[in-house]
Amino acid sequence: MNGIAMGAGVCISVHGKFRVATENSIFAMPENALGLFPDVGHFLSRLPGFFGEYLGLTGTRLDGAEMLACGLATHFVPSAKLSLLEKALISRAASATSSCDLAFISAIIDEYSLQQPALNEKSALHKMDVIDKCFSRPTVEDILSALEKEVTTTDANKAGDEWLASTIQSLKKVSPMSLKICLRSIREGRVQAMDECLVREYRIACHVMRGQISKDFREGCRAILWDKDKKPKWKPSSLDLITEHMVDQCFSRLDGDEELKLPQRCNLPVFANAKL
Repeated sequence: MNGIAMGAGVCISVHGKFRVATENSIFAMPENALGLFPDVGHFLSRLPGFFGEYLGLTGTRLDGAEMLACGLATHFVPSAKLSLLEKALISRAASATSSCDLAFISAIIDEYSLQQPALNEKSALHKMDVIDKCFSRPTVEDILSALEKEVTTTDANKAGDEWLASTIQSLKKVSPMSLKICLRSIREGRVQAMDECLVREYRIACHVMRGQISKDFREGCRAILWDKDKKPKWKPSSLDLITEHMVDQCFSRLDGDEELKLPQRCNLPVFANAKL
């Protein structure tokens, strides 16, 4: 993941056994800003604590060191060594009888990896206590309320105030409907296998695309990608206008043959976070 890996681009690589980040890596799941939701985001449910909720709801960007620290990446390789790593994998795997052994491949990558590059002092991973405290709340409204309460604490320092303000602003500017869908989707993903997650996310995507419950995806694309005025007019415009029934509809089964039918396989990949 040597560069920008966002949204669906993340999902091309994040479910692999080996996920290599570099100093050029930029991760984010920014779909809520488009009125969509973090699709193929099964891995968010598997991150430490409630970091997945934080990333999914806010669309926060991470660098390569942060990706390694939270388990999104399995290795951190300086970009200058990528070509050497590729040659080593090709030559040594071709000549070894154990080339399909995961430990064998991991050992080769380890030779070119940094074990734990230093985290930026402003990294959100330094805020895990607050993230777990606030993003563990049952609803988006409760999460926002908890964050705003943190702002009023007397021991908050300037850096903490800036992070809290940025986090709150990130939540308030994206689609309220997307936030509701995102939180529920991540929570359901914690107790579902990957095939179940794919079926669920396909259902949500179909309902979002049809725009019968909310047309926020079309509006988000207009504001961010087409007109680029960056002033989307979300409908519903606030969290309190969204009912549970509206969210339920986004998760409801599709009619007849419209349901996603996955091939019958017993080896669908599962995102594995070594920290869990």
